[in-house]
Amino acid sequence: MFFRQKRSGSRTYLQIVENVRAGGQVRQHVIATLGRMDELARSGRLEALLASGARFSDQVMLLSQAHDTALTARRIGPPLVFGRLWEETGIKAVLDALLDDRSFGFPVERAIFTTTLHRILISGSDRACEFWRDDCLIPGAQDLKLHHFYRAMAWLGEPLGPEHQDAATPGAPSCTKDLIEEQLFARRRDLFSELSLCFFDTTSLYFEGDGGATLGRRGHSKDYRPQLNQMILGVVLDDAGRPICSQMWPGNTADVTTLIPVVDRLARRFGITRVCVVADRGMISRATLEALEQRRLEYILGVRERSTKEVRDRVLEDDGPSLPIVIERAGGRETELEAKEVRIAGRRYIVCRNEAQAKEDAATRAAVLANLRDKLRQGDKSLVGNTAYRRFLKAPADAHFEIDAAKVAEQARYDGLFVLRTNTRLSPLAVMLQYRRLLQVEQVFRAAKAVIETRPIYHRTDAAIRGHVFCSFLAIVLEQALMTHCAAQGLKPERQPLLLDLDRLQETVLTHKDKSWIVRTEASGCTAAVFRALGLALPPRTRPLDPISTPSTPAAAL
Repeated sequence: MFFRQKRSGSRTYLQIVENVRAGGQVRQHVIATLGRMDELARSGRLEALLASGARFSDQVMLLSQAHDTALTARRIGPPLVFGRLWEETGIKAVLDALLDDRSFGFPVERAIFTTTLHRILISGSDRACEFWRDDCLIPGAQDLKLHHFYRAMAWLGEPLGPEHQDAATPGAPSCTKDLIEEQLFARRRDLFSELSLCFFDTTSLYFEGDGGATLGRRGHSKDYRPQLNQMILGVVLDDAGRPICSQMWPGNTADVTTLIPVVDRLARRFGITRVCVVADRGMISRATLEALEQRRLEYILGVRERSTKEVRDRVLEDDGPSLPIVIERAGGRETELEAKEVRIAGRRYIVCRNEAQAKEDAATRAAVLANLRDKLRQGDKSLVGNTAYRRFLKAPADAHFEIDAAKVAEQARYDGLFVLRTNTRLSPLAVMLQYRRLLQVEQVFRAAKAVIETRPIYHRTDAAIRGHVFCSFLAIVLEQALMTHCAAQGLKPERQPLLLDLDRLQETVLTHKDKSWIVRTEASGCTAAVFRALGLALPPRTRPLDPISTPSTPAAAL
């Protein structure tokens, strides 16, 4: 049965009808005509009728009155989804095992999970996490205080005993968080074959304060904050894009000195003795290459095309043919690539070109030159301080600045080009494609920049800072696991809309006629699909609250 409006001339009537099958056809049978719509609305009889019927259904009463009731809701989507992944990835089991012989007097594992979840959704300091937790239904975390989060972070970054320090990297002692990484990796040990790829990159994180006793140092800031102390964070990913380990150094550590210690750690602490290392041009130096050769490790490393004389004067001058390849991208687009091999005194280089990037570089240069010509007509003073123009100018004796055609041609040589150095036996195209997978690490870092936005950090010790940042590593592990599940089901959600959809899934507790009910909001966006991908069932839309259990949210009397 249902309500129907029936027009008759200029008047509209409200009827109760039902569908009846007669002679193989479905017809609407009028049960009752309640009256004219304008008269029902004016007299209030319709509202009285609906309220009278709703009192015979508790659920209808709850849902109808919830719109007019001040409620306190708690988010349940992220705790359910990432709670499942927390267990599936083994993080919970590893933490429980390491904490088995420790007596903290509070659930440390719950504090770490809460901090990690906070880093995924909002991020910020642990002080912000304490207040955010109140709006999120996280089992076992309701009694956590700020000092509990601080103690949990300090435990994660706590240095291990002397017996564990032999495998430590310079400037970074072995800590509890290293044990967690190693045990998590051991759970998927069989995923590494005899020869595997690992991708490595670094970023810098600045502090508003001092940044601990040893971590906070001045150095080259990738965040353009050279006036602030910072630390260096490195992350290693496997060939499936899953984080293996993280490493933290003082902020004055040069990128070229970070790769070899990480490689040695992979061998000593993870047992990965044969691996192909893929890293960006910031990691390459003569000492790094010699160290990799001594360890008989394979590598694919980016090269500085413009500043490396051998590459600039000899490799790029090679006129050998290139091998083309076309890669399909999302949205039906294609990327045209080509690569060729150049050998110089036994050193193997791969010269790669991205046609789309070459067009973009040319268009950018053309726009800069067009603006430069306008500035030249205004006089030399208009060029002061503009570094974008400087590389295209020359200053003849006793004359004004003018565009240097030779410099323009030199810049055009590098359109869409990138050069790699490798000692692998892979084909030039295979080397190029493997290096392009390093973009996964960069994408992880871009996501991690949102995840790692932990500032301001109020911790004053190196241990607490290491633990605080390590929660961002755990957040990346969970996000990558979630995306893997989604991809297996053909889902390709964007990170931020996905998190917003999950965050909208909330529950509240209502009380009606001395009974308490839990009412859930609708699953919006891709929430239902994500739950299915994880094998999770959505909680019922409404369900009675067990009187024995403690209500998850304050009850609202109707």
